[in-house]
Amino acid sequence: MVQIKHIPNTLSVLRILCSLLLIVVQPLSALFFGIYVVCGASDVLDGYVARKTNSSSSLGASIDGVADTIFIAVLLVVFLPILLPSLWIICWIAAVALVRLGSLLAGFVKYRALSFLHTYANKATGLALFSFPFLYSVFGLTATAVVICGLASYSAIEELMINLTSKELLRDVTRIGYFSRSGE
Repeated sequence: MVQIKHIPNTLSVLRILCSLLLIVVQPLSALFFGIYVVCGASDVLDGYVARKTNSSSSLGASIDGVADTIFIAVLLVVFLPILLPSLWIICWIAAVALVRLGSLLAGFVKYRALSFLHTYANKATGLALFSFPFLYSVFGLTATAVVICGLASYSAIEELMINLTSKELLRDVTRIGYFSRSGE
């Protein structure tokens, strides 16, 4: 039996496992979307449950960040070969990834911990990334890529700036310039 305080971490681990399953199922099939929705629901619920049960932890925040990273990496592995995006889109995605890696490296050097932050921009980017298949089906690849890469660029640069300028690791900081616990 899973204790209540372990539910948020269990949900994050579930997201990791379900993300990996997305690699082996038929992209955009009913099974794919079922697993995809479980990934999205676990992302929303892990933080909510952690706050409501007062079981937030730095380990849980790190697992959540790793789960998000794996989910995004899997989506790239699944969708890039299918969509065959233009070189400029691939370069933009690579640039965002490099800024994110730079932010993680800066945070790790500075705080000796994984420094995934829960800013509003990161949450908006996560929602946009989760919405990718739906946005793509309505707006096409170019418009969807511009919106998502634009949000991802802003959130990655903001996270890097926070990690470079903050005196301590505050994973729940809501935006740059706001270095107190958000309670979100």
